[in-house]
Amino acid sequence: MPAVSKRAEASVQGAASRQGFARRSAAGFMASGLGVALFSSAVFGLSGSFAKSLLETGWTPGAAVTARLTGAAIILAIPAIPALRGRWSQLKNNWLTILLFGLIGVAACQLFYFNAVERLSVGVALLLEYLAPVIIVLWLWAASRRRPRTLTIAGTLLSLGGLVLVLDLTGAVKIDFVGVLWGIAAAVCLAIYFFITAKENDTLPPIVLASGGLMVGAAVMWLAAATGLLPMAFSTTDTKLGPWITPWWVSLGGLIVLATVLAYVSGIVAARALGSKVASFVSLTEVLFAVIWAWLLLGELPGPVQLLGGVLIVGGVVLVRVDELRGAGIPAVPVRAPLDHANDVEPVP
Repeated sequence: MPAVSKRAEASVQGAASRQGFARRSAAGFMASGLGVALFSSAVFGLSGSFAKSLLETGWTPGAAVTARLTGAAIILAIPAIPALRGRWSQLKNNWLTILLFGLIGVAACQLFYFNAVERLSVGVALLLEYLAPVIIVLWLWAASRRRPRTLTIAGTLLSLGGLVLVLDLTGAVKIDFVGVLWGIAAAVCLAIYFFITAKENDTLPPIVLASGGLMVGAAVMWLAAATGLLPMAFSTTDTKLGPWITPWWVSLGGLIVLATVLAYVSGIVAARALGSKVASFVSLTEVLFAVIWAWLLLGELPGPVQLLGGVLIVGGVVLVRVDELRGAGIPAVPVRAPLDHANDVEPVP
């Protein structure tokens, strides 16, 4: 019996030790910033699924974007105001950055993406938006007439080849080309945003830029609706998320709280822990999470050819960003600056 008791005691101590190690490993993983970055990508990836569940009940893209921006702006203002205490002059000094971020990086980028989601699967719409780095490379190449290095060219060609597969031009299911144009428009907005924020500016806290941009975006959307330029239609019909039928406010709340507020805050924390360059690489997992969420919540899954195209697009973007890390590309234009900028806040897809 004593021997058995000792073995039992040793077993319990071993189990406790393993549990303690697992907890320490998990805590270390999150503390490193990598876990937070993956969490940010996961909740960002929910936006398309939540938005589409609303669009399918009669919401217009404009209404979904307006509700999302308004709710998130109000919530993020809570931590943003204390961050500006005694430094309100920062708003005056950075008003143009906040304005352009709100107009292009928030309002236009989201509106175009939601319009794409209305006509395409969530995964395809997001993959089209992720062509932004390729658009930047092609624009800089044309504007400067200086050829990028081999790795950047390879990444660009790989992504363009992936785009052809994503569109699946010879497939049995014909893709909606109006939706494709909306997706590409979102990518163009994202590329423009990167150019706008290329100049380093460390005076504005990221949470203030995020909150201010959301406020500007919400104001623009409400103004466009009031003038009749933007169709606005809301619905209180129940939404469908996976096997569950939920009230409309569940999808809207998820869109605001999870896919915007938590996504923004965790993204900022991850960028500070990992550095914006590494965090930008981890953010590529958003495509994977978006496809998984759309599959689980909407029953959407791109076909095998489109999935292969998605792999090529993401692979091409990785190559372009690896070249950025190596200081390659076109040195005459600061294409790497958006990834170096400490206060950059990614536009919310």
